[in-house]
Amino acid sequence: MEAVKAFIKRYLTDYTPYKTYWNYEDGCVLKGCADLYAATGDQACRAFVLDYLDRVISDAGEITNFPTDKYNIDSINCGKALFFALDETGEEKYRKALDFLTDRLATHPRCACGNFWHKEIYPEQIWLDGLYMAQPFRAEYDVRFGGKKDARDIARQFKNVRQYLFDEEKQLYYHACDMAKIQPWANRETGKSPNFWLRSMGWYLMALIDCLDSMDPQIYEHYRALEDLFVEAIRGIVRYQDEKADLWYQVIDRADVEGNYLETSGSAMVIYALLKGVRLGILDGEKYLDRAVKAFESLTEQKLRKDENGVLRLYDICQVAGLGPGEKRDGSVAYYLSEPRVPDDAKGVGPYFMAYAEYLRK
Repeated sequence: MEAVKAFIKRYLTDYTPYKTYWNYEDGCVLKGCADLYAATGDQACRAFVLDYLDRVISDAGEITNFPTDKYNIDSINCGKALFFALDETGEEKYRKALDFLTDRLATHPRCACGNFWHKEIYPEQIWLDGLYMAQPFRAEYDVRFGGKKDARDIARQFKNVRQYLFDEEKQLYYHACDMAKIQPWANRETGKSPNFWLRSMGWYLMALIDCLDSMDPQIYEHYRALEDLFVEAIRGIVRYQDEKADLWYQVIDRADVEGNYLETSGSAMVIYALLKGVRLGILDGEKYLDRAVKAFESLTEQKLRKDENGVLRLYDICQVAGLGPGEKRDGSVAYYLSEPRVPDDAKGVGPYFMAYAEYLRK
């Protein structure tokens, strides 16, 4: 795994923020670095997180580049790194920034069922992505500072997703649901989007296992509800693991479609969820550990390659995929396969770091 270490060092040295404003992509890399520090004690990973946050968190605890003009559930994800910074430094500014994000969530628009809208520009829509962006943050804040009063609502949002996005036959979750059933991509009877996108399932699995890691098991009813959902979803996704490559396809259940490919970010997310699920004792190690280890090693062998200049890069990351607005991004198989594949995107590298950290802790 020397190549992985070399890649991490080069990637962090060369990294520039994904966007000029507070964003979820950077949050994925920060979470990956925090996990790597926990697994290895690598001071470079610790410094990367603290240096990043110190540049954008004022002494008064303001997130100086936070976009306050619109509601976007993605904007919460980067806040998970604030817990790490608070623990490592004890600086009150990080606690104030955590409080700000929690207050922001308190006014975030919701569907009638109680779930957060994905974004203000996507009203009445629930996306699997959004569970990862917000719920693990809420779960950790709730245990540390919130008196464990939000556990019921967190569990409810996951259970609603099981009700509205799960497919019993396929044992997979659709990417999103339009509760108003008016979007061009939405089924007029169910509101569901039409296909199963790998990274969205990856977001969902990571959301569940990270919430379980933070929640107090003594809140038995809600903890057990998430545990059951996680085990069920794992049983579903492993059915679609490619037997030769040990990875998963961009459109999960359509390996038969020309142009479908083994996608890196979603595979890394599933591997992370499997390894962490085993480590936390939620998944049977005899059943899942070897599968996950082989998958990570296969991912590294197949997707971590040198470019024409001899630089190690992580390949075959779907650059972006979404639904709408309007007629754009219709959720078809052809749409998901049309989005660019790029190397080194934070949405793939962050989860790859997370998976590697779990691989080291196995």
